[in-house]
Amino acid sequence: MTIQELESKHTSGLYTKRPIAIVRGKGARVWDNDGKEYIDCVGGQGTANIGHANAAVADAIAEQARTLISLTEIFYNDKRAAVEAKLAAISPNHADRVYLCNSGTEAIEAALKFARWSTGRKKTVAMMRGFHGRTMGALSATWEPKYREPFEPLVPGFSHIPFDNLEKAREAITDETAAVIVEVVQGEGGVRPGSREFLLGLQELCRARGALLIVDEVQTGFGRTGKMFASEHFDLQADLVCVAKSIAGGLPMGAVMIGARVRKLEPMLHGSTFGGNPLACAAAIAAIDFMEKEDLPARAAELGAYALGRLQRIESPLIREVRGMGLMLGVELKQKVTPYLAALMERGVLALPAGLNVLRLLPPLVIEKSDIDTVVDTIEQVLNLSNESN
Repeated sequence: MTIQELESKHTSGLYTKRPIAIVRGKGARVWDNDGKEYIDCVGGQGTANIGHANAAVADAIAEQARTLISLTEIFYNDKRAAVEAKLAAISPNHADRVYLCNSGTEAIEAALKFARWSTGRKKTVAMMRGFHGRTMGALSATWEPKYREPFEPLVPGFSHIPFDNLEKAREAITDETAAVIVEVVQGEGGVRPGSREFLLGLQELCRARGALLIVDEVQTGFGRTGKMFASEHFDLQADLVCVAKSIAGGLPMGAVMIGARVRKLEPMLHGSTFGGNPLACAAAIAAIDFMEKEDLPARAAELGAYALGRLQRIESPLIREVRGMGLMLGVELKQKVTPYLAALMERGVLALPAGLNVLRLLPPLVIEKSDIDTVVDTIEQVLNLSNESN
C-alpha cells in the first residue's frame, strides 16, 4: 500500500490532496517519496519562512524535548519568559503583554474576546475577502460564503465592508464597535495589499470612536513582506496583533501582542492547555534569533522586489495583474488557477491558490535567487504552453 493509499484510507476527508507524498525538506526545497525534487513556494502556507529542516530550530527542539516539553501557564517557565520578552521587544505595536496559543485562528479568537472584554461592546467590523480562520469566532470574521454558510448561524455582531474603502469604514465603525479586524495584505483574498491611507485611517477611526484595531499578521509576520511585520511598512500601531505560522519555525504556535489600549486581562478570562509550552517557546526563540541573525526581512524585501519585477515582465494574455509585498506574491489570472498549479507541480514547482484565479507564491525566505529565476521561468513556460493550446 502506498503512502497515498494509506493516508486516503484513514484521513478525515477535509482536505483536497495533491497526488504526491512529500517526505523530506531542506531550505526551500522538498522531496517526494520517489526522490523527485521540488522548489517549494507553498512554504507550509507561510509557516516555513526560515526554511525546512532549519538546523538551529531542530537543535533547540531536540534539546528542549530532553529537558521539558509540556508545562501549563499556572507555573512560570524560563523559555516562556524569554519568548514573551522577545515578542514584546520586536512587536510592531510596542506591546508589553503577550498571550501565547497554538495557531492563527486561536490568536484571532483570543483577540476578539479581548476586544469585547476591554470595550464592553459586542460588534466587530471585518473586511470583504478577509480570511481569519475556521473556528467559530474567526469564521464569523472571515468573509468567504463557502466557508461560512455550512455553519450559520455564526457569532452575532459581525459585519463586512469592502477592503481598502475608508468611506465605508467611516460608516461602519460606530460607538457600538468593539473591534475592527484587518489584514495588511489579504492572503486568501488574492494577495491584496492595503493602502497607507486606508490602514492608518482605520487606526484613526478606532481611536476616535473607542474601538480596538486588530491586525491579523498570521501570514504577513516574521519577515514575509520585507519587514519583520507588515504593519511596519506603515507605522501601524494596532491594539492587538495576531501572529502564528512562522513564529516557531514550523511548530504549531500563535500569539497575540497586546497594546496599551487593551484593558487589564483578568485570570480565567481565557486560556490554553498547550499555549506557551516550553517546546514551542524554545523553537520560537531559535526561529526568531535566526531571522534576526540572517536579516530575513531584508532578504525578503530584496528577493521579493526582484521576483515581482520578473513576474510583471511575463508577457501573457492570461495574466490580469501581478501584485505583492516582499516574498508574498500573487499572479491574478483570467482563468481558474487549479490547472496551472498542477502543471507547475509536474515541472517541479509547488505553489498555492488564493481564491479561484490567483497563483500565490510563499517561498521560504531563504530561497536562492537562482530558484526564483527557475520558478518564474516555469510559470512563464506553463502560461505560454496553455495559451498556445487554446
